[in-house]
Amino acid sequence: MSGVYQPLTIGFGAMSAIVATYVIHRMNVVDEDRVPLALHPVRMLQYWVWLMVEIAKSNIAVTKIILARDMPIRQNFFTAPCTEKTELAQVIFANSITLTPGTITVETEDDHFWVHALAYSADDPDALMDMDARVLAVETGGRA
Repeated sequence: MSGVYQPLTIGFGAMSAIVATYVIHRMNVVDEDRVPLALHPVRMLQYWVWLMVEIAKSNIAVTKIILARDMPIRQNFFTAPCTEKTELAQVIFANSITLTPGTITVETEDDHFWVHALAYSADDPDALMDMDARVLAVETGGRA
């Protein structure tokens, strides 16, 4: 990437890649601690697109709240059910909540998450149930 194509530089790069691959292989042989990636790639791409749209919509809503003269903040803690089967899908769901402006995952339990909302409405739990169903569809390859 530097634009220098000397044999020594290319050789160092190749050796670094070989050593890194060997070390990673040895680490997997020793502890066999792997995270299975049981995610449907097409559904994951669709989820990312949907999530980006949701982040944009939430960003606009939070900006309106912040710029309003009276700042109509209605903070609330509530639980969001978590139906994902794998830890990876649970992490995707929890991080998706946190990435969406105005909400943050405060604590994770086995079957639900504690969520803090900046501008809570009665629709928030339903919206998170929809997000949960979409993450579950990514995990299983089913329909959301």
